[in-house]
Amino acid sequence: MNFYTTIPKGLKSYYEAELYTYREELSKGHYMSAWKHLERAHILGQRYPFAHSHVHWQMLVFGFRIKSAKEVLGQLPRLIFGGVKSFVGKVPVGNPGRANVPALKSFPIDEDLKAMFEQAGV
Repeated sequence: MNFYTTIPKGLKSYYEAELYTYREELSKGHYMSAWKHLERAHILGQRYPFAHSHVHWQMLVFGFRIKSAKEVLGQLPRLIFGGVKSFVGKVPVGNPGRANVPALKSFPIDEDLKAMFEQAGV
């Protein structure tokens, strides 16, 4: 069994760039675009417990910001269990992490994100 801890250096820059763009879009009130970048950060970091939990925390905070009870309630179990599932390598690949999708369903990964994984060697 593989145990994952922190996001690899080569992938971390892409993950951080998505979070940066999320914050930029959020500050401008561009909520749909902000969500998209938070989802992309989730996909990049979901195999790594600290990165995964951090994104779910951001999603929970964002849920409060947009006053979405569904998102807040959906993020609580993801925040609690997502990092644990990452630690043991049991995550649904490509899942965007929002409460509007099943937590355990895998999704196709966008080509540009696949390229980021490849360039990072993961």
